[in-house]
Amino acid sequence: MENTLHEKVSQDILLKAYNHMMLAKAMADIYEENRNVCKYVHSTSRGHEAIQLATAYQLTKEDWVSPYYRDESILLGIGFEPYQLMLQLLAKSDDPFSGGRSYYSHPSSRDENKPKIIHQSSATGMQTIPTTGVAQGIKYIQEFELQNFDHNPVVVCSLGDNSVTEGEVSEALQFAALHQLPIIFLVQDNDWGISVTKEEARTCDAYDFVAGFVGLSRMRVDGTDFIESFEVMKKAVDFVRTERKPVVVCAKTVLIGHHTSGVRREFYRDEEDLTKHRAKDPGEILRRQLLEAGIDQEQLNSIIRKARQKAEEDFERAKNAEDPKPETVMQHVFAPTPVIEETGTREPEGGEKIVMVDAAIHAIQELMWKHPEALLYGQDVGERIGGVFRETVTLGKKFGKSRVFNTAIQEAYIIGSTAGMSAVGLKPIVEVQFADYIYPGINQLITEISKSNYLSNGKFPVSNIIRVPIGAYGGGGPYHSGSVESILANIKGIKIAYPSNAADFKGLLKAAYYDPNPVIMLEHKGLYWSKVPGTEDAKTIEPAEDYILPFGKGKVVIQADKQETERGRTVLVITYGMGVYWAKEAAKNFAGRVEVIDLRTLIPLDEALVFERAKEHGKCIVLTEEQLTNSFAEAFAHRITKNCFRHLDAPVETMGALDVPAVPINLVLEKEMLPNAEKLSRKIEEMLQY
Repeated sequence: MENTLHEKVSQDILLKAYNHMMLAKAMADIYEENRNVCKYVHSTSRGHEAIQLATAYQLTKEDWVSPYYRDESILLGIGFEPYQLMLQLLAKSDDPFSGGRSYYSHPSSRDENKPKIIHQSSATGMQTIPTTGVAQGIKYIQEFELQNFDHNPVVVCSLGDNSVTEGEVSEALQFAALHQLPIIFLVQDNDWGISVTKEEARTCDAYDFVAGFVGLSRMRVDGTDFIESFEVMKKAVDFVRTERKPVVVCAKTVLIGHHTSGVRREFYRDEEDLTKHRAKDPGEILRRQLLEAGIDQEQLNSIIRKARQKAEEDFERAKNAEDPKPETVMQHVFAPTPVIEETGTREPEGGEKIVMVDAAIHAIQELMWKHPEALLYGQDVGERIGGVFRETVTLGKKFGKSRVFNTAIQEAYIIGSTAGMSAVGLKPIVEVQFADYIYPGINQLITEISKSNYLSNGKFPVSNIIRVPIGAYGGGGPYHSGSVESILANIKGIKIAYPSNAADFKGLLKAAYYDPNPVIMLEHKGLYWSKVPGTEDAKTIEPAEDYILPFGKGKVVIQADKQETERGRTVLVITYGMGVYWAKEAAKNFAGRVEVIDLRTLIPLDEALVFERAKEHGKCIVLTEEQLTNSFAEAFAHRITKNCFRHLDAPVETMGALDVPAVPINLVLEKEMLPNAEKLSRKIEEMLQY
């Protein structure tokens, strides 16, 4: 795309921009003058004002924008008042973005009269994936006519040039180019990445870097010149709004202020560099242009005075605003779910038994027929093979390539894009091919998805389902057999299901769909088809379409003999997934003396049921397939001990895999590493001696 200037910018817009620039300058000056008050780390937009305002002025209330941490001028430009921004600066209760939970210029907004802003982290570059997910969602909404718009929505993702080196940025660029999404990647290049120079960090700038992404247009602009920036951003926005294709705009800017209030310019910049950057102050450039156009100097001086007065008054108000109340700290960890009771028919009369993999296929099929906002994507889930375990077979043919489709090897994008998809009202069901492959997506899961509801003060819960085949059997080897639940269970703000049979699987998947929070479905590969000896009970009668099983409801799958329990001669085994079948098999060796609880979900966890039964039996084993040390099982064992101590006859025991770094491929070694019914029987025998 060429970016020649072809229109004059109206005087009203120029004066509006000058006012916003002077506001941004006054705010930065006040923050610097009140360092003892502005105790939380913050950045300002000094040096970036022109390109940011030029971008903001193009956007409508139907558009979406993801400003990064230096983009306060974008926020001013789309209509936020200094007072609102300062409430976040000082972490006040009425901070409209996060309720005092997040940094300055970390916005999230559903204001109906402004462009919408999803929650995003300050992990530089990470925001590109959720924001590209917004554009992906808008394309889907328009294709299926799920919503009407006055104008084609445009999505803007803002980031610094040094963050373009992040691998996840490339995943977003690749997906946007491949699928021709309506998004502008606005890259602001001020030569610095904290104290790292461009020469130290990259071989080229973003403009040259993105040249290889076929289908991704690109533009350059002097981001310190408002008139040029306005014209270029108008052209970029008009192009995306009309053509529905992505574009990268590379804006050359300067850094006049500090990197942040905590990393000050004098720490790493010399006077020569500062002088060079100050010479390109966007406010001074625009002032000269206005004077040359005949604007009276006193009028401009008046704008400066009024901006300073406005900033001072708003700062004083913000200082005096209330801090958040301590009791609000636990609000918005999760959004309330409507699914709190087991409903529907679990065992229809005359129903047939199905395997777990079919339970998943049928549940998703029923949901997708009913809900056009539901879609499914991931590696190899499309119609050619329908998943490497055939776990999505037939769905691609039934719903078409726009609703069930393959992605590249992009676990970060697969997971992180769901935040943007959810924000626009869709329900993405995505798949990570093996649990061992989830690690590239952990950053998005922790940094973007798990924190979204909490840090947006409840505005942006991420409603998704992430399917993860898990577990070891049959020589799957080091990269296809791992258990990852302990890592996931340490992430606050997500829910985790781990069903052990078809009926639970279908009921939990339905509950996950109607839950407004992020849900990970851990699906044991060895239970999919009940091919592993002893797992026949994973097949169940298929529940009716209306069956829903809420999270946090464990189940006693084998009950001990009451008389044996009263004599103190029983053991409680608490487990999930494949552990249920090891426990069932082991229990056959101890008639009436073993009770087994299937947790069914790990977050939330049915502690009430476990504590009640642990107190009744006095002897407990927490059984897991994971390597044991520092595991979820060990942590839960501690909680059982703490809550049931006076009722216990012995320490709560744990049992899991050996502490080796991976599951070995050789079947003999795999068997030695993993728990099984025989090993569990020996542990039960020991416990019964107490």
